[in-house]
Amino acid sequence: MNFQENYLENVKFEFHRYKTMGDKTFAQLSENDIHWTYSEGDNSIALIVKHMVGNMLSRWTHFLTEDGEKSWRNREMEFEAPYPTKKEMLQAWEKGWQCLFTALDSINPSNFGNKITIRSQEHTIVEAINRQLAHYASHVGQIVFLGKMIKGKDWQSLSIPKGGSKAFNQKMFGSQQS
Repeated sequence: MNFQENYLENVKFEFHRYKTMGDKTFAQLSENDIHWTYSEGDNSIALIVKHMVGNMLSRWTHFLTEDGEKSWRNREMEFEAPYPTKKEMLQAWEKGWQCLFTALDSINPSNFGNKITIRSQEHTIVEAINRQLAHYASHVGQIVFLGKMIKGKDWQSLSIPKGGSKAFNQKMFGSQQS
């Protein structure tokens, strides 16, 4: 496997991993939970998702041929009027991720060296993808953290639960590592 194939396989894995973290968080939350904020002026999960979807649709639509900041995007509106229902939020979430994965699937050896523009700044494909991977990872982290705050003791851990490293390592490796 060459660098390009390895890189694309790896970033698809990472994007799927973050999408799954969001999916598993949403599965634990109610209709009201997605609109909860810690304090006035904070973003709810529904608003964070709205921003992520706006960014995804802008960055990944015609990824190889158009600037990633589309003229039709209104970033400020992404932080107003959250999705009214969990169902609408989840439909938008899926649409954003589908746009991303379709764009990644369009990258091949013949276009891997293309330059991508975001806000009129030139990026290599690797730079453009890494920029978005870091952006989405930070927002998924916010979503997970808010989910943990909302659910409290009822939160179902998405990774190794606190205090569970020894049991996890025993199960995975047959060892007592911590």
